[in-house]
Amino acid sequence: MNPALDDAVELLDRALAFTRVALADVTDDALARPTPCSAWTLGRLLAHMEDALDAFTEAAAGSVRVDPPGPATDPVGVVGEKACALLGAWMRATPAVVVVGDRGLDSGLLVGTAALEITVHGWDVSQATGRTARIPEALAAGLLPIARQVVVAADRGIRFDHPRHAAECASHDIRLLAYLGRHLTGPPGRIRSESDPFRDVTS
Repeated sequence: MNPALDDAVELLDRALAFTRVALADVTDDALARPTPCSAWTLGRLLAHMEDALDAFTEAAAGSVRVDPPGPATDPVGVVGEKACALLGAWMRATPAVVVVGDRGLDSGLLVGTAALEITVHGWDVSQATGRTARIPEALAAGLLPIARQVVVAADRGIRFDHPRHAAECASHDIRLLAYLGRHLTGPPGRIRSESDPFRDVTS
């Protein structure tokens, strides 16, 4: 038994459920839209998500060595299939440590990191499609300590933008996104009010 891994897999399940809803809004016409990930279109973001899902799934066997994926003709379908494969792999997996390159990582932390990446990119997708869904509060609360553990200063300006201010009394989803440097912007032509960053006001 590995309680930490079990908890991380449960968090992963909720992360995937949130992101599946966001993916349902993606159409072929939307693939060229910009996303909160700087310089990434929605199509490129989906390709990155596919690559990450491959890596996290392979990790269930105890090590990671992933070749870049080829172009997908149905990116949303491929990401959805690989998301299901990822959850199934970790529901059966038992490694306490996963070897990534020359490092050993705790499996619970690795799965928690997968849940973090999947959730935040699900939020990115929802921003690109205009759904602008909020990350569920309980899910964000579980991911915030993971983000603070795995996103370090060396990641800033490369994998993540610099953290943004969020009051300690703010909801967990706002604090999570602020810590990861996400701009709390709405759909094109809209901005968020300062008092409630997730309430749309006309720009």
